[in-house]
Amino acid sequence: MQPIHFLSRGPQENGAARSGLTGSPDFPDPPAPPRGTLRDRTRRALRTVRSSVRSLPRTLRLVWAAGPWLTLGLGVATVVTGLVPAATAYLVRLLVNTVVEALRLRDGGQPEQLDLQLLAWSPTMTPLQAIVVLSALQFCVFTLNSAASAVRNISQQLLQDRVTIIVQRRVMTHAGELDLAFFEDSRSYDLLREAQQETPARALTVIGSVFGLAQSLVTFASVGLLLFGLSPWVAVVTLLAPIPAFISDSRYGQQVFLVAMWASPLRRRMEYLVRTTTTDTYAKEVTLFRLTPYLVGRFDLFSRVFYRRQRQVVTRRYAAGTAWSLITTVAAALTFLYVAAGAVTGRVTLGDLMMFTSASASLQTAIQTLFQSLSSAYENNLYLDKLDELLAVRPTIAAPAEPRPLPDPVRGHIVFDRVTFTYPGAEEPALREVSLEVRAGRTVALVGPNGAGKSTVIKLLCRLYDPDSGRILLDGVDIREFDPVELRRVMTAAFQDLAAFQASVAENIGLGDIERIEDRDRIERSAHRAGATTLVEALPQGYDTVLGKWFGGQELSGGEWQKVALARAFMRDAPVLVLDEPTAALDARAEHDLFARLARLSEGRTALYVSHRFSTVRQADQIMVIDSGRLIEQGTHQELMGLGGTYASLFTLQASAYLDDDDATPLNGTSRSDDEAEARA
Repeated sequence: MQPIHFLSRGPQENGAARSGLTGSPDFPDPPAPPRGTLRDRTRRALRTVRSSVRSLPRTLRLVWAAGPWLTLGLGVATVVTGLVPAATAYLVRLLVNTVVEALRLRDGGQPEQLDLQLLAWSPTMTPLQAIVVLSALQFCVFTLNSAASAVRNISQQLLQDRVTIIVQRRVMTHAGELDLAFFEDSRSYDLLREAQQETPARALTVIGSVFGLAQSLVTFASVGLLLFGLSPWVAVVTLLAPIPAFISDSRYGQQVFLVAMWASPLRRRMEYLVRTTTTDTYAKEVTLFRLTPYLVGRFDLFSRVFYRRQRQVVTRRYAAGTAWSLITTVAAALTFLYVAAGAVTGRVTLGDLMMFTSASASLQTAIQTLFQSLSSAYENNLYLDKLDELLAVRPTIAAPAEPRPLPDPVRGHIVFDRVTFTYPGAEEPALREVSLEVRAGRTVALVGPNGAGKSTVIKLLCRLYDPDSGRILLDGVDIREFDPVELRRVMTAAFQDLAAFQASVAENIGLGDIERIEDRDRIERSAHRAGATTLVEALPQGYDTVLGKWFGGQELSGGEWQKVALARAFMRDAPVLVLDEPTAALDARAEHDLFARLARLSEGRTALYVSHRFSTVRQADQIMVIDSGRLIEQGTHQELMGLGGTYASLFTLQASAYLDDDDATPLNGTSRSDDEAEARA
């Protein structure tokens, strides 16, 4: 096999379009974490703490919304498990001191009676009784800890599932309210990807971090009091030792986030390459042209760059953290040496030494967990900020403060008044000063070259975009004065890039009028109008046949899917019918049958359709020719043929494909009659 050579197009400017296959896989280096003085680093660490603490209410609101009782259960269990290390260390101290005191009493021949110092309770009992009581208390602590751990694990797992569902639902709901322009901006897909894929996972981590932080605070406070009572300076050293490691970790947290954010376009390209080789959308071309080695090679190139960047920042982060954590290790060793020496000299008891051994280990773990939770919460909240950023995006097409009610009934009289529109990011307008009128109840065809602006007219009419200038009137009222949701209720449409829902035939059709999705009679009538009845009857389960391969259903051809989409459009009894290339994938007979019925199907409604098939366009009440964003001709078929302009030229060019070479002559006044060309078309 010949080696595959990848194209490199050099560096690109920020925001420039980038191929999903070729081009440089590299992305800028995030700024290195600033070094500065110890004071500067401490200030940055404190900013991290403040930022993490300020974000806690947002996380707690999210968790509380997911399940109040689960949150309460998790909170109580967290407090209980946080107190266990202090209780365990304290009971170990009492147990060891009791054993030592019992041995001393026995060796001295004294009565075996001692006072058991249980906080404010000091009962007098024999050493054996004291050991039994302490063992029973230890058993209770361990049992309570096990129960609290079980409650915590159950609550946390269920909360994580609920939070994931809530986040995904919020993303779905909000995305459904955004404009079409949002989805046609490549940067939006980076934001959607981060909100959909990163945020749920990070939300789970934040939950663990928040309640881990709470547990660490409880352990920190309770164990710290024990150590402070033993030796204040030992407690202070144990508390301060983990701080340098925390400062180091917080220094790298934002850099890890920046690498992930700046690599998002690269990861999206990787995901796109995976889809090209794992979905049926591309399977035919990938197999026929043997594209797999090329696509996998591109994936390898992108993944190597991504992995190398991740490896660099992760290695630096944890290597630095390990180095600074040695301070904690040295401090632990020195404090243990100090307390052990005190036990030898009699300054502290053996029980105090055992308590210190247990408590100091628990305290250092709690402090490390506390700082790690703060650092993790800071880093993960940067990802949650992306969710807030997405939810903060407001649709530009919104209802006015006081929307006008729609006319009752809507007649469907449409006027474009000097409309100009430019797609976001485009340099040239898609429509320029377009003025047209579609009278109520008329069928109008839009024709013209590809990219002329025909589909743009459809999008503006459906108010998927708003024009830059000019007005679009429905029954004499600017459509911007209506609530866009209500406006779209009086329109129905079938688009060339149709939606193939992975659902049953009945559901695919019923989605055209969601309030009647269970109305089987209406669904069947809609299928009949679209000429899809024969298709449905040939399917294994008829209208209950699942379509698409995702869930093991039946796949349809492009023309068959288009019939289903047309049936979906006919579900709604809307006064305005919009068809954008509705027959592009239909065979000639199906197309002829559809347009033969179109006059009847559009009776009582205004129909506007885009088509390149002149044999069907000629049946429209009026034809409008759009070229380079301008309306250049309009009239009936006979009028436009007589005009001898763009329409006549395109019609004759298409008709020539059905004529012998000597029959196809230019429109120069000596050609065959238009009627003969029309008949052959």
